[in-house]
Amino acid sequence: MQKFGFRIQTRSGMTVENLIIHGYDQEQAEIKLRQMYHHCTILECRVVDDLARGDGTDLEGAITLIVGKDRPLQ
Repeated sequence: MQKFGFRIQTRSGMTVENLIIHGYDQEQAEIKLRQMYHHCTILECRVVDDLARGDGTDLEGAITLIVGKDRPLQ
């Protein structure tokens, strides 16, 4: 499964950003999105890469988040 990041405009005109939905493909993610937000307009859709986000799910990623990328480990 992949994660898809959406930026949408609801039918009332409000913009919702950073809406993450899991799906096997973009079409399935959009179906799930439209079940939650009826009559919304999709402004942007992107594939979310966990490694690029640096979410710290591995030990090295967690240390990088704690120490900071610019400072070397001592």
